[in-house]
Amino acid sequence: MSDIERDPEPPTFADLDIDDRVLKALSDVGYESPSPIQAATIPPLLAGNDVVGLAQTGTGKTAAFAVPILSKIDLTQKSPQALVLAPTRELALQVAEAFGKYSAHIPGLHVLPIYGGQSYGVQLSGLRRGAHVVVGTPGRVIDHLEKGTLDLSKLSYLVLDEADEMLKMGFQEDVERILADTPEYKQVALFSATMPGAIRKISKQYMHDPVEITMKSKTSTASNISQRYVQVAHQRKLDALTRVLEVEDFEAMIIFVRTKQATEDLAEKLRSRGFSASAINGDIVQAQRERTIGQLKSGALDILVATDVAARGLDVDRISHVVNYDIPHDTESYVHRIGRTGRAGRAGEALLFVAPRERHLLKAIEKATRQPLAEMQLPSVDDVNAQRVSKFGDSITESLTSDNLALFRKMIEDYEQEHDVPLADIAAALAVQSRDGEAFLMAPEPPPAPRREREPRERPARRFDDGPPTRSRGPEGQELATYRIAVGKRHRVVPGAIVGAIANEGGLRRSDFGHISIRPDHSLVELPADLSSETLEALRRTRISGVLIQLQPDSGPPSGRPRGGRDDRAGGKFQRDRDSRKRPRE
Repeated sequence: MSDIERDPEPPTFADLDIDDRVLKALSDVGYESPSPIQAATIPPLLAGNDVVGLAQTGTGKTAAFAVPILSKIDLTQKSPQALVLAPTRELALQVAEAFGKYSAHIPGLHVLPIYGGQSYGVQLSGLRRGAHVVVGTPGRVIDHLEKGTLDLSKLSYLVLDEADEMLKMGFQEDVERILADTPEYKQVALFSATMPGAIRKISKQYMHDPVEITMKSKTSTASNISQRYVQVAHQRKLDALTRVLEVEDFEAMIIFVRTKQATEDLAEKLRSRGFSASAINGDIVQAQRERTIGQLKSGALDILVATDVAARGLDVDRISHVVNYDIPHDTESYVHRIGRTGRAGRAGEALLFVAPRERHLLKAIEKATRQPLAEMQLPSVDDVNAQRVSKFGDSITESLTSDNLALFRKMIEDYEQEHDVPLADIAAALAVQSRDGEAFLMAPEPPPAPRREREPRERPARRFDDGPPTRSRGPEGQELATYRIAVGKRHRVVPGAIVGAIANEGGLRRSDFGHISIRPDHSLVELPADLSSETLEALRRTRISGVLIQLQPDSGPPSGRPRGGRDDRAGGKFQRDRDSRKRPRE
């Protein structure tokens, strides 16, 4: 392999010989200068070289391979020309979305994500229509290959994204099987954070004299910025943000979102809740942008809702807080975002909203910045209400100095005499009037649903290898059930392969798994007891090492079989002997 070193000052995208239509799309999304991995990778890929890129997650790898592929794609060929393999369906969707953005000015180009958890009908119709770029997870790609619905015979470009993660999740055999089904002469790009022996083996076996590009992470954050995160579901983010704004003591704040439309939507919702907020994005004319930033500097505006592009070059000393309402997929973007606070040596606060399925992005940020983020508990209803009462008192104190106080006092005194109403009631009525019908105090959160009382029962019986009970509790308190899958030791499966395949196809998290017991010809896996019928059906069709796992609930040992204690282990040995006699000849 040959090494390439790049000038620390990267060229612009316009200097990289990119297709004009792709260049226009990059300009539309606000990209001007390529990141280091993009500047180093795009030229050799455009030149037709195979490339091994060693870089951390969040350095801009997607554009590094998507831009050259789109610059060379042939729209007249309907069968897939490019295949991108990704370890998880979340990453596959992100990559497909990026391809869609970068090809916005290439009419007729079709990008199709294929992953577990989505019905085959959508994917089959997309493949029949013709997909120039397919982005998929290994298990689902193999399913389509075996069904004959995915034709890779004319593939020109293959990308392995986060290859080391795919191997950690047990997809090595699947990846090699897919590689074996592709043409010998194709362009291959492999991206990985590390270079373990298995990755080196794949690069030697399936790549032709690849250019190796290594990018060291240069992301760092200022020591005077305190970084915290809140884990919150997408549908509760607005409520969470409202609580933070009501309780957190801030001077001025920037809230980062991903899209132009989101800036307008969120700013409007915040204004309706009584906050001084405005949006800036790429569609706002320069005069309005300057006026809005001037208001932020003067104190006439407290909250700015912005995209990454719109916030470039923004330097306002009074910004005390940066909130990542939408977590960035690029760690460098995170560093640039939070750099908007903590200016001129002042202390700054950075807060990151993380949905449960985005925790991998949080870990990538912590790894890239070499700094753990502290988890923050959201303010409670009592905290919010105490703050509202305090601010109400402060507003009364401030109004007592108004020049109009004498006028309104006279009007109130006249009303008191005419209607014989106590002054306190009049003051309360005016306060209600000022709320315009809105509740003043936040309603208490509903109590958690009562747990259903269960009838007393005997201790659950344990399996013959003294393994897990049929039902148990997971690390997050969810009820787990034991399922049987049709792969075991003779198929050479390991726990990582089971977790990777089932999580990928069923849309599960690693925390959803309990005990895994690998037997000679099958395995027992603890999964959430409330899996939907759609998820169960998808998992039944999942393959591990090319074998259908045929997932089904496990009913426990056959009747008459001893349970628990030492007899279990004897039973286990007897069962293994029986299994070996029944095993079909290979």
